[in-house]
Amino acid sequence: MKKSILLIFSFLILTACSSVKRGQQALNKGNYTEAIAIAVEKLQKDKDKKANQEHILILEDAFKKHTEATKKRISFLKKAGNPTSSREIYRLYQGLQQVQQQISPLLPLNLYSKNREAKFKFADYSEDIIAARNDYADFLYEESRGLMQKNDKMAFRQAHQKLSELDRLYPNYKDTEQLLEKSHFYGTDFVFVELKNETPLVIPQRLEQELLDFNTYGLDDFWTEYHASMSSDHKYDFAVNLNFREIVVSPERVLEREIPLEAEVLESSYYKKDRKGEFVLDSLGNKIKIENFKTVKGVLYKTIQTKTLALQGEVDYIDLHQDRLLNSYPLGTEFIFENVFASFKGDERLLNKEDKLLLQNRFVPFPTTEQMLVDASEELKGRLGPILKRNRLR
Repeated sequence: MKKSILLIFSFLILTACSSVKRGQQALNKGNYTEAIAIAVEKLQKDKDKKANQEHILILEDAFKKHTEATKKRISFLKKAGNPTSSREIYRLYQGLQQVQQQISPLLPLNLYSKNREAKFKFADYSEDIIAARNDYADFLYEESRGLMQKNDKMAFRQAHQKLSELDRLYPNYKDTEQLLEKSHFYGTDFVFVELKNETPLVIPQRLEQELLDFNTYGLDDFWTEYHASMSSDHKYDFAVNLNFREIVVSPERVLEREIPLEAEVLESSYYKKDRKGEFVLDSLGNKIKIENFKTVKGVLYKTIQTKTLALQGEVDYIDLHQDRLLNSYPLGTEFIFENVFASFKGDERLLNKEDKLLLQNRFVPFPTTEQMLVDASEELKGRLGPILKRNRLR
């Protein structure tokens, strides 16, 4: 028991020494915020603990040096007068305020060996933060407007990113909301999707609707919109053409087969008896059983209805600004209609479970080509979806 207590005590001492060492190393390297964070974490647990006196000294020193270094950096950036520094100045003032907020709940911190309280010279940075935020907001606003004036799609996207940051920093700043909508609209790629049928067959409207419903493909993209019908309000950048090149439909086939069945089946059975009417036993003492088998025959008339449809085409990606083909990917599917049923003549003991199920089936009308095309839509969408996901426009 004593040994366990000694080990725990030794571990606590080593841990405390380790954290002091890490804090001192961070302070010596100029990583003042790290040194402050280490000290604050330890002091939050027990600020009056004797082992934490070193952390108070590190915190006092780190706070003073952090404040001095930050103010020097702010002064330099203000003198340089570069508008791009507005973000850094704002963040630096925030950092000064945040460090004070970390330390404030711990005060007062007593240094017993020096018979004094640790000194922290706090300041009110609220006005500085507001002024820096306003400067940063002005910078983001002007930067965004400058990018939007380039009338370039990628510049509009950069502007939207800056305006989004501005909206988080300063909600309802000037006309930011309207500029966000405008930059998103002009930064978006509008894609016209069209199904082109080059086959002699008519494509069912339902199939076309299913394939052109791009909401079902999971192509969520903030900067891309797919339209199945062209709108005069949009200038289209790309086109995705679903070209049907060939549709091959087989004849309606009916295959009939006669399958002769023959087997030995148990007709009857009984236990053998002797003249006295007693059961005859074998060498193991079991009753001897006599079984009579009979050969039975029958014919299973199996009918198979089949009709197939094969569709071949490709997906073309076209740059409408340059009127050129970017890429082309094959797209195809096959749909097979099959119905199997049967009739039977003979002893039904010949039939297995599968045969009996076939006897329950009946002849059904063959599907039309239009029906088969509609039925193939899910398979076709399953092949089209991965093509669209793998091949984004930008």
